[in-house]
Amino acid sequence: MPKKKSLFLALLFIPTFLVIKVISYFPETVETHYSNGIYPIISKLSHYSLGWIPFSFGDVFYTILGLYAIIWFVKNTKRIYKDTLNWFLDVFAALSVLYLAFHVLWAFNYYRNPLHENLNINADYNTEQLVEVTKTLISKSNNLHSKLAKNDTLKVEFPFDKTYVINQITQGYQQLKTTYPHLEYKVESIKNSLFSYPLTKMGFSGYLNPFTNEAQPNGLIPIYKYPTTCAHEVAHQLGYAAENEANFIGCLASINHPNDYFKYSGYTFALRHCLAEIYKRNPDLYIEMACTINPGIYANYKEVSDFWDSHKNVSEPVFKETYSTFLKANNQSKGIKSYSYVVALYVNYFLEQKL
Repeated sequence: MPKKKSLFLALLFIPTFLVIKVISYFPETVETHYSNGIYPIISKLSHYSLGWIPFSFGDVFYTILGLYAIIWFVKNTKRIYKDTLNWFLDVFAALSVLYLAFHVLWAFNYYRNPLHENLNINADYNTEQLVEVTKTLISKSNNLHSKLAKNDTLKVEFPFDKTYVINQITQGYQQLKTTYPHLEYKVESIKNSLFSYPLTKMGFSGYLNPFTNEAQPNGLIPIYKYPTTCAHEVAHQLGYAAENEANFIGCLASINHPNDYFKYSGYTFALRHCLAEIYKRNPDLYIEMACTINPGIYANYKEVSDFWDSHKNVSEPVFKETYSTFLKANNQSKGIKSYSYVVALYVNYFLEQKL
């Protein structure tokens, strides 16, 4: 790369970083002009141009980019010592371009208004309200389990494959848009990740490719988790970058789906989060409420935990901590622990809906 061009692109990181920091203090501006203005156009263009491809274009892009980087580093190893300054300029120029593209194509959504403001629901709750909602979730989950399983001790077996889930996941969003029009999902771009095995080893159920806007569920996870995982990644596609908000929207899309298996996946997903919060506040109450849940629901929970346990390795905590640091750097102060804050959204939504 020409020296002047490398210098310009490398230095571009500084104003880009400063602009992003300034923008982060104006969530209303981001909400209006980016999340509901520029981003939907970018998203639609990505989906129309890449959504029809039957495989993950983004994963292929990452593979080619990774191979190119390896080849470049091998070819330019000697420059580290002989032309150090320009070597670093070339590296930082590439990183600067990726950093800018990452934010322009998707990541400015990290700085939009909190979801509860867009949905016009409260963000605070007390233990009494949490218990009330958890009891409702237990009732809903038990009823669906009894309907779908042969008896209350057996896990629910899903009678379809993951391709069916991908093809049907939008029905939940079609139902959801009648209440929340801004959650409409128009053009599909959901594909199993080609990196499903590495994702499993890293402990991730899926991800959104911010450069191609493809939702990438992990094709190896148990199908019981697949509806909420796909719906979660679609929520990211809709511009909800925060993990707790994507969990909440993914749950809503699942429980609003006409298929009872999708509903079961959604209700038990929310139930698990709420039970964990009750345990933190009152372990004795947790035990009392846990005894009212059909054993077969725990069998589905165990199916998921056994899957992750079977793939645990020494590198997983490193990847989790790296991702947590990434979230903290992108306006999620609790890092990966921000997942637990979804409970506040559940409680206020279900109380408002009086389900």
